[in-house]
Amino acid sequence: MEVAPLANPPVCRIMDYGKFKFDAAQRAKESRRKTSNVGIKEMKYRPKIGPGDFDTKTRQVLKFLNEGHKVKVTVMFRGREVIHPDLGRRILERITEQIDGVAKIETEGRLDGRNMVMVLAPDKRAKQSSEAKHLTEERHRVASNGNAPGGVAATPDGAGPGAAVQDNGQAVLEMRVQETQP
Repeated sequence: MEVAPLANPPVCRIMDYGKFKFDAAQRAKESRRKTSNVGIKEMKYRPKIGPGDFDTKTRQVLKFLNEGHKVKVTVMFRGREVIHPDLGRRILERITEQIDGVAKIETEGRLDGRNMVMVLAPDKRAKQSSEAKHLTEERHRVASNGNAPGGVAATPDGAGPGAAVQDNGQAVLEMRVQETQP
């Protein structure tokens, strides 16, 4: 089999062609397995949606975004509801507030016939920064309250509250956990 036909002189290798074809098929199969299939999921809302249904549908949207899918959010208008597009816009704004930090708006909400459509795409950088922000907020809350969740008091090792211990050049807050007596 020719390895480098453009070289001077051309380079050839004697090999088992069946094994070569098998290895090539295995490499192609492995590369297909590693690719992710990103699809577009759709969630449909109505202008008069109740708070429970809204929360359930929005949780599903978050789940789809966390799985890496794009989400098409559709607000469907029936009858004379179409003359009040502001109701649909309000619903899209509420969705945007709840998914803040997880996704970015790929297509802003626009009226398309009797439907108002918005497309959301997962945003990995925003997700990582929001997770870091929530983690630091939780640390500050625990440090300021002096109580960890679940009736367990967290006190820093060493002298007073907030004692920092040097570890590999970085300031680290070590916590000692004690059970509180009711």
